[in-house]
Amino acid sequence: MSVQALYVDVDRGPYAELLGPENCWGVERDAKTYAGPHPGVYHPPCGPWGRLKALCTKQDPTCGPQAVEQLLEFGGVLEHPAHSSLWKHCELPRPFPSLPFAPGRVWGLEVDQCRWGHKCRKRTWLLFAGVAPAALPPVPPWQEPTHCIDDGAARRAGRPSEWLKMPSNETHVTPPAFAEWLVECARAAR
Repeated sequence: MSVQALYVDVDRGPYAELLGPENCWGVERDAKTYAGPHPGVYHPPCGPWGRLKALCTKQDPTCGPQAVEQLLEFGGVLEHPAHSSLWKHCELPRPFPSLPFAPGRVWGLEVDQCRWGHKCRKRTWLLFAGVAPAALPPVPPWQEPTHCIDDGAARRAGRPSEWLKMPSNETHVTPPAFAEWLVECARAAR
């Protein structure tokens, strides 16, 4: 089954290589215009919905709700940072902390991208539509982080961070193994 990757960084992310550029929707190819029919992996901009949303001035806040609408219509999986206010805004079910459970057609799961090789601890909420939990590929075992996204707490305390600081231009890029896993989840959408 064909899968689309929407709201992705086509140039730096792994999706163009995984799915082909014709199945990727980024800035140049406005993902908000996607009208189906295939399921997708949705990565709407997180800035307008994250903890630092007051500082976000360059990302379109309408992408998040639009991605939720597309997900509900075409199926697949949407990825966003843990505790994203997009969930409350769209009245989405709070993610389960782990499997197994008995979800409905739309359900959420919290994962950490370290399991798929992200250098930082990156708790992530996933929203599934039309995907049964039994259809998910196995979740890989835990991997210890080697970097941090922000070392501000250590700096303010006057102590060195226990991890290296990840370059800010790398923090949003999806690890290839996680992208592959998300694509497999979207392929299971009915």
